[in-house]
Amino acid sequence: MRFSVLDRAHSLAGESESETLRSVVAHARDVEKLGFGRFFTAEHHAVPGIAGSQPALLAAAVGAATETIRVGTAGIMLPSHPPLIVAEQIAVLEALFPGRVDAGVGNSVGFTGPVRGALRQGEPVELKKRYADDLAELMAFLSGEGPVTARPANDGATPLWVLAGFRSLSVAAELGLRVIVGGPSLVAGEGRTHEGLEQYRRRFIPSANAPEPEVIVSLDLAVADTEEAARDLLLPQIHSTVISRRTGSFEHLARVADIDHGPLSGRERQRIREGLEATVHGTPAQVREELKRIVAYTGSDDVLITAGMSDPAGRARSEELLAGLAD
Repeated sequence: MRFSVLDRAHSLAGESESETLRSVVAHARDVEKLGFGRFFTAEHHAVPGIAGSQPALLAAAVGAATETIRVGTAGIMLPSHPPLIVAEQIAVLEALFPGRVDAGVGNSVGFTGPVRGALRQGEPVELKKRYADDLAELMAFLSGEGPVTARPANDGATPLWVLAGFRSLSVAAELGLRVIVGGPSLVAGEGRTHEGLEQYRRRFIPSANAPEPEVIVSLDLAVADTEEAARDLLLPQIHSTVISRRTGSFEHLARVADIDHGPLSGRERQRIREGLEATVHGTPAQVREELKRIVAYTGSDDVLITAGMSDPAGRARSEELLAGLAD
């Protein structure tokens, strides 16, 4: 089993955004010492409670503060940038940290209408329709085959990963790109194999960027000495996510003891239960068994941990226990 981390730069109660970003860099150093394989940063624009708006910039800070762990983005959102700009961001990272960069890209749009307006994004449906063309253009710029020459030259050196739902898996297969796959289906999936990933592998067309299909599975995951303690590590992010659907604002991650369930509607309580059911959490023995099932279902033993936590000590303990599960 190989483990990596995505840190979305969630702000914690009483913490400045500057402190949040510095803690991301410190987090990368910590998991590097544990032997984790990759450390990814994410892109969220104008979202209260998330300080990570520029993943390439933050990945550069992480790369400068570490030595061996691979660094990258998961991801840069193509609807927010011209492909040339994304290619330049990736190429700068590769030039600074040769052989250590993974570039994940996605097609999410702004969190709210005003954010989408500030990003000068058009209709989300139309943006997503051109995703395959944008990916192909990005690949051309990185390989040096675009209409202009992106600098610094990358020559296709950086592995490209697509943050993939079911539709994006088909696009990634056609273009010959690696994929990062998450979602409730990984935990609740039934049957012998993941249908979308099976199709991705069957339809994969080798490319200069990826000669064969490659999959990372992303999971909200926590390990603790008890199942309840592991559940509590994941609850703050799920609570904030559920509340954001009503308020349009993703607030800082509260401590478990400070979460007030009183104002929650019945539907919101249900969504929290469903959110927890879509995670992997428990003791080391429980998590090991669940990960074995997910590996069998997806055909991938490369796991990206995505959960934000409001308990830094609990997160550190979770990652220490997780490192002990690596083969």
